[in-house]
Amino acid sequence: MADIIQLLPDHVANQIAAGEVVQRPASVVKELLENAIDAGADVIKLIVKDAGKTLIQVIDNGKGMSVTDARLSFERHATSKIRSADDLFLLNTKGFRGEALASIAAIAHVELKTKQAADDVGTAIVIEGSEVVSQDVVVTPKGTSLSVKNLFFNIPARRNFLKSNTVELRHIIDEFHRVSLAHPNISFSLYHNGSETFNLPVSNYRQRIVNIFGNKTNEKLVPVDEDTEVLKISGFVGKPEFAKKTRGEQYFFVNNRFIKSAYLNHAILSAFEGLLKTGTHPSYFLNLTVDPQTIDINIHPTKTEIKFDDEHTLYAILRSAVKHSLGQFNIAPVLDFERDATLDTPYSLKGSRTETPKIEVDSSFNPFQESKTTPGTHQATSYRKTPTENWEGLYVGLESKSNGSTDFRALTFESEETVSSLFEGKETPEKTNKTYQFHNKYIISAIKSGLLVIDQSRAHQRILYEDFLKDITVKEGVSQQLLFPLELHFSSQELEIVKQLQKDLEHTGFVFSNVTEASIEIKGVPVMVPESEISIILEQLISDVQNEVPDANFSATDLLAKSMAKSLAIKTGQSLQKDEQEHIVNKLFACKEPNVSPTNRLTFITMGVDELDKKFI
Repeated sequence: MADIIQLLPDHVANQIAAGEVVQRPASVVKELLENAIDAGADVIKLIVKDAGKTLIQVIDNGKGMSVTDARLSFERHATSKIRSADDLFLLNTKGFRGEALASIAAIAHVELKTKQAADDVGTAIVIEGSEVVSQDVVVTPKGTSLSVKNLFFNIPARRNFLKSNTVELRHIIDEFHRVSLAHPNISFSLYHNGSETFNLPVSNYRQRIVNIFGNKTNEKLVPVDEDTEVLKISGFVGKPEFAKKTRGEQYFFVNNRFIKSAYLNHAILSAFEGLLKTGTHPSYFLNLTVDPQTIDINIHPTKTEIKFDDEHTLYAILRSAVKHSLGQFNIAPVLDFERDATLDTPYSLKGSRTETPKIEVDSSFNPFQESKTTPGTHQATSYRKTPTENWEGLYVGLESKSNGSTDFRALTFESEETVSSLFEGKETPEKTNKTYQFHNKYIISAIKSGLLVIDQSRAHQRILYEDFLKDITVKEGVSQQLLFPLELHFSSQELEIVKQLQKDLEHTGFVFSNVTEASIEIKGVPVMVPESEISIILEQLISDVQNEVPDANFSATDLLAKSMAKSLAIKTGQSLQKDEQEHIVNKLFACKEPNVSPTNRLTFITMGVDELDKKFI
């Protein structure tokens, strides 16, 4: 029998390895930015076209590479930082030209230009699908420029699974944020399709956060600083009143490397216990410094998950440090159960001098002595019990002046105004309850075949969704004017999304008076939208666009209608009056698709009499 096991060719092995390292354009951005940082660069430029599908280019002014290093950096298992297996647990760098370059070169067209400071000329290498097309001498400035073009050109199946440009660009920006936040001492810039998206100069950590997320972020930050033998913590947490419904602004950095940790995130939530509204998440930007020997960062190919030796100690220290900061800066409420609030001095009397009240005592007063009164003097109160044997005497002298001839016909009584029936001889039937609310979640109504059970939140979402979709399509949304314009602040990335949806928002009834690079001003909103819900609606809309952008066969108007319906619909647990319940029932069955919510979930079910009868068998 012939042998069936064989070694894979190098280019196939590289493509398989690329599946672990390069999942989308953002994966390439992460690897190239980290390589530039380890090369000692202090100015890094990221250029992206078509959300990284056409071009990803990183230009840095680092130390550069020699001719030999430039060629070896694209070989498998080529590295500049690992000499033995023990080095895997002593990693203080991210990766210097190597580990992932072979995988990237296997699935894209790669062009490398690099030069060291001591050399007169640099090296240019062009690789297509793991094959070296050319290697020449080139004139280039000090540092490295690496271009990755036509990602997944030889793996069409993987390229077809990429999302829309908006989604892929969001992932690229997320990776850009993570790397730039970890290194405020490096200047970063990002260009997409020829326009500058971010320009982050060298600054301190707080200023770097403000440069990325907007000037309004500065007032939201509370500093956290703790230094112990096990763990050093520095950074900022957001104030509870600015907590968002999304988890966007949550960053942990361990030894200048971004990580995800549900366990440490729970420590932050525990520190904020009692300060957050239901369904909101705090913001935090925390740098953790630990001994590299106590962590293992190689448990996941993307190195975003870390295993700690002593998680329980880190949890306790992190929770205490955040809680201490919230209390130190008067963010957390202070409760003093020993203080009597009735003894507080009013503000109007604060600083005034108090006088001791004078008490006059009658030393001759005896409460057990009967006093003898004389005409013209007041009789003292007697503490002796009055006898009640002759109680009939209380009614003496109360005889009626009318001698018992009271005419009750002259008396009038208050009564409700009666309205006669429109048709004589027929009584107006009492109004019967057609609906019943169960557990403030379901609306139950009787039908001929049995029972109708409606999910009130999903049903209202369907009603609002079709109303908004009609307003946007017909472009006749009714708007109400605000007494005072409302100014909202967002990050540059969020403002771009609002600008893209501005016309559709105006069709629903929103009126924008001013849109700047840091804020938007709204002077009109749809009739059914309360002013207090405007910021919540826009935050939910931005989150939906970032996380659930539809494919090309869906429109932005559909997403906008879904998002606004989800934000404004009545929630589970909300009590409804009888007329409100009937309104939802009537409006639901007037919809074109009453059976499902905008997210394709059932809005109601029916239970027949036969089905109910079976329950009693």
